[in-house]
Amino acid sequence: MPSPREEKCDEPLVSGLSHVAFSSSSSMSGSYSPGYAKINKRGGAGGWSPSDSDHYQWLQVDFGNRKQISAIATQGRYSSSDWVTQYRMLYSDTGRNWKPYHQDGNIWAFPGNINSDSVVRHDLQHPIIARYVRIVPLDWNGEGRIGLRIEVYGCSYWADVINFDGHVVLPYRFRNKKMKTLKDVIALKFKTSESEGVILHGEGQQGDYITLELKKAKLVLSLNLEVQRSTLQPTAQIHPSPLMIILSCQAVSLAILWWMFLVIPPGWTANCYTASGLALQEDSYRCIRSLNPRCGAVCEGNLSFSCVEPYTVPVFFNATSYLEVPGRLNQDLFSVSFQFRTWNPNGLLVFSHFADNLGNVEIDLTESKVGVHINITQTKMSQIDISSGSGLNDGQWHEVRFLAKENFAILTIDGDEASAVRTNSPLQVKTGEKYFFGGFLNQMNNSSHSVLQPSFQGCMQLIQVDDQLVNLYEVAQRKPGSFANVSIDMCAIIDRCVPNHCEHGGKCSQTWDSFKCTCDETGYSGATCHNSIYEPSCEAYKHLGQTSNYYWIDPDGSGPLGPLKVYCNMTEDKVWTIVSHDLQMQTTVVGYNPEKYSVTQLVYSASMDQMSAITNSAEYCEQYVSYFCKMSRLLNTPDGSPYTWWVGKANEKHYYWGGSGPGIQKCACGIERNCTDPKYYCNCDADYKQWRKDAGFLSYKDHLPVSQVVVGDTDRQGSEAKLSVGPLRCQGDRNYWNAASFPNASSYLHFSTFQGETSADISFYFKTLTPRGVFLENMGNTDFIKLELKSATEVSFSFDVGNGPVEIVVRSPSPLNDDQWHRVTAERNVKQASLQVDRLPQQIRKAPTEGHTRLELYSQLFVGGAGGQQGFLGCIRSLRMNGVTLDLEERAKVTSGFISGCSGHCTSYGTNCENGGKCIEKYHGYSCDCSNTAYDGTFCNKDVGAFFEEGMWLRYNFQAPAVSAKDAGGRTESSPEQQSLPEDLAREEIGFSFSTTKAPCILLYVSSLTTDFLAVLVKPTGNLQIRYNLGGTREPYNIDVDHRNMANGQPHSVNITRHEKTIILKLDHYPSVSYHLPSSSDTLFNSPKSLFLGKVIETGKIDQEIHKYNTPGFTGCLSRVQFNQIAPLKAALRRTNASAHVHTQGELVESNCGASPLTLSPMSSATDPWHLDHLDSASADFPYNPGQGQAIRNGVNRNSAIIGGVIAVVIFTILCTLVFLIRYMFRHKGTYHTNEAKGAESAESADAAIMNNDPNFTETIDESKKEWLI
Repeated sequence: MPSPREEKCDEPLVSGLSHVAFSSSSSMSGSYSPGYAKINKRGGAGGWSPSDSDHYQWLQVDFGNRKQISAIATQGRYSSSDWVTQYRMLYSDTGRNWKPYHQDGNIWAFPGNINSDSVVRHDLQHPIIARYVRIVPLDWNGEGRIGLRIEVYGCSYWADVINFDGHVVLPYRFRNKKMKTLKDVIALKFKTSESEGVILHGEGQQGDYITLELKKAKLVLSLNLEVQRSTLQPTAQIHPSPLMIILSCQAVSLAILWWMFLVIPPGWTANCYTASGLALQEDSYRCIRSLNPRCGAVCEGNLSFSCVEPYTVPVFFNATSYLEVPGRLNQDLFSVSFQFRTWNPNGLLVFSHFADNLGNVEIDLTESKVGVHINITQTKMSQIDISSGSGLNDGQWHEVRFLAKENFAILTIDGDEASAVRTNSPLQVKTGEKYFFGGFLNQMNNSSHSVLQPSFQGCMQLIQVDDQLVNLYEVAQRKPGSFANVSIDMCAIIDRCVPNHCEHGGKCSQTWDSFKCTCDETGYSGATCHNSIYEPSCEAYKHLGQTSNYYWIDPDGSGPLGPLKVYCNMTEDKVWTIVSHDLQMQTTVVGYNPEKYSVTQLVYSASMDQMSAITNSAEYCEQYVSYFCKMSRLLNTPDGSPYTWWVGKANEKHYYWGGSGPGIQKCACGIERNCTDPKYYCNCDADYKQWRKDAGFLSYKDHLPVSQVVVGDTDRQGSEAKLSVGPLRCQGDRNYWNAASFPNASSYLHFSTFQGETSADISFYFKTLTPRGVFLENMGNTDFIKLELKSATEVSFSFDVGNGPVEIVVRSPSPLNDDQWHRVTAERNVKQASLQVDRLPQQIRKAPTEGHTRLELYSQLFVGGAGGQQGFLGCIRSLRMNGVTLDLEERAKVTSGFISGCSGHCTSYGTNCENGGKCIEKYHGYSCDCSNTAYDGTFCNKDVGAFFEEGMWLRYNFQAPAVSAKDAGGRTESSPEQQSLPEDLAREEIGFSFSTTKAPCILLYVSSLTTDFLAVLVKPTGNLQIRYNLGGTREPYNIDVDHRNMANGQPHSVNITRHEKTIILKLDHYPSVSYHLPSSSDTLFNSPKSLFLGKVIETGKIDQEIHKYNTPGFTGCLSRVQFNQIAPLKAALRRTNASAHVHTQGELVESNCGASPLTLSPMSSATDPWHLDHLDSASADFPYNPGQGQAIRNGVNRNSAIIGGVIAVVIFTILCTLVFLIRYMFRHKGTYHTNEAKGAESAESADAAIMNNDPNFTETIDESKKEWLI
């Protein structure tokens, strides 16, 4: 049979009590008295209601004796609008000293009821022991009053505590006169506040005895065991704490611990008893618990089986309170002690005048420290100031003790004697007859009472004046003393941080009137740490103009999921979000016996919930998997049990492999029917002794990511397997572009009721041509929330939580009905409300410190106008409420008259396309067309450049390739489709950037079928020169830029614009300079033929200066080269419509080393020709893996970097050796290298060789033959 303590402690304790067991702060009338506050009872008015509904009301129950309480339930007043929505529970053994119920380390606030009839029960996290329970309402239904019915669940409590009052004896007598035992144990624990008294005394028949007692606050054990007598005195001072004593085999040891044990030596026969003589004061106490002797006990005296607590009665002060208590007049010792708790950093604690006009004493709280100011009035006024403590406004109880006598004063905080502050200043003390706590009478607050601090707001208890405890119950009856606006026997201080309104781990601190949230290192901001400081997706970062990099994203915004770090790949039209893990590529699978499997667990840089949020909002996701095998089968056959499977979202097993789909137990080769053995559906299932591979992408996003791979066929002799799993890659953000078009002012979409009781945030984008309209609205009985466009320049956010309507308006200096996208962000919490439009200043409205805080809504949420209001006409997208995106598109599809999605994104985001890029509209967003620019990238802001080795050159023909003159019988004109000539021959726009360390050289040259040409050169001095020859002049027109060396290896930007005879040169970041061609010069660039970069390989006559600069050619970097609408370098490096016009000599290496430092971020090793550590260290088995398969650790893979560096150094050494050998061989042969094209063996000359290789050369070759030296 289970003991009573082991039975379930869940009996109703309130329903059987009489009316006299209930009490309350007040009652509205007799029918609302507390005796009717029994759950499911309808007596009286159906429950208890106080006369006033405020935070100072309480309902109290007396169970008659101590109970063990395990649960509490509440109910509103029957069939009414009166119920409590939040309350606090206090408990006590005496009905005077109350303790609040704690849970999770905080004073707990229980959620209450939502109507008058339903019962809300809360099981306590830990049971409490109490005779009295007090319920303090914190919040209630705003439509009614406080109304309450309660039930408390628990069971009887059997105490093992005895209280000794100094006149009680508890003797223990052994049944036998003589006993011989090997071991006897008496165990007890005690606490006391007295320094003298006998705890235990035992005597034997031959004069032996043992006594345990307190003497001068020290524990003394006296023994007489026939052969020896001893007294042990530990030096520890006794506070109310337990102790342990061990006596064994006539050897005694003593220690202060939790239990006290008396071990009686063998052969010792005695009667044992506890003696009286504790010498306690009347109001003192001593308790002994768990006294478990082996002999019986007979009680002598009036024993109490409960431990009487100290007589503590709290008193509550507000800003207008004071408490006056009498003192002992004309004493030479001034002594005050008390405990206080407050949230205010400043306030008056105690004030008292000395007798005989000797001065006064003021004790106050200043900047969270306790300070004492003693004003001495004798021959002249002087002051003694001392202070102690710090951070005492933390809402906890703190003890203050101050003692002053002649020429001495001491201040002690929280009983810490070591840090007590003393002063020996000259001082004469004679106590006065009155002590004021917390404040003064109004009429006394004059010049004679010039206190330093405002009135105290908080609670005090255990007030002692002149070494006497103040009886606050007598003060409450005004005998003696007086008070005003205080609440005795209640601490009504409001803990504004309980419950904690700071979200996402924010730290709460408070003052008397408000609280503050510290959001440092949480990833969130705002008054309650509600708003994420990060964007929800990589798509959002893209439209802020960011480039590929690692970013923190928060997919659910203000929701419970925290931010995570991902890699955002923005090099393609759609943005890829990449989440990495810790599995190395081609990880060897360890073999196991047939009864076991090899389990590979992947640890991601994000939680599964965070990755689920990414996949749910993405348009497409994929994850690459690869299985290298040698005699290790993968899936077997579709009809057999698979050897290998993987675990995805929700811990579900999946039996398909990369390249296949759900429900198809095949690999990619089985789908494509190209497996090594056609009898199987995976290459590895053929069980060959050679290495085979099954790989592909898993793209069913509802199953991703891969969290675990289980491999089963690695236990046989010769079996080997290697596993690779790529990162999770997702593209697109359905939430960001989720939109709906509102076709008329009466149209609306409806959703379920918005749940934003204490914290709500709303954000969305809108565009419209109308000056007003309602964006959204949700209603309650009286509560509501609404966002609207009030006028062409005003957005309004209005709401009511029961304290009256509140409206916040943001006014824009420019019209908002401009058919551009505008962002609206609104937030409301218990501390404040705010509204922001675009990047305009945020408007904030503080919430009242008292009043209703919960937003109670009941209707559906309407997006657009409803109920006859002026609706919204336009587009709304990316509507998020408390971190959840409302699916406007899906709701629009099923709502008549609506259009899913919204067009016209380029009107708002077209400016993001830089450098002449063209914005292209798309259903979900937009893209930038960079085809007519010299740039690349998502926003046409990435320079396209290349590194030119010595002797390399590029030619762009303005006419498309055509048949030769020989075959055509003469010069042929290209069709309009074939031509790529400049449209305006009187105008050129040239732009490029370069870097080089060698001069002279040719950067750019434009030839013609006539004598016209344009050249941009670097002179031998390193200065830049521009040469124009447009006909009409004997010599070319030269522009020399002599003020700086351009061959210094740094990137330089050159922009040249000519319109007729005016030339404007913009070099680097210097101001533009205008030049003018001679008056005799022509204004048209006639018959442009070709554009050369790096070197001029042209037939016919060439300017001698240019011919001189043509050797050895340009060495360095060219970037973003553009001539009018032509980008020759980009055409050579990218497959474009103009690629057929380009011919190159040598292999171009793409690089941005010539890019302007202000237009591009520092180049990566992959595109820097001077940096040989650019080889891809990732396996080809791991496509699209920026993180190299690693969990994010600052975005760096050290192993790959080291391996790549070693490989690069080896390759560099080999290349250097080869170059040295080749140069050495050619040198000794006495030959030189000529830059001849293929076919040179059969050609008559170098020029002819070039013509044989390039049919575009149809002109007559100059008689002078030239060899181009390198």
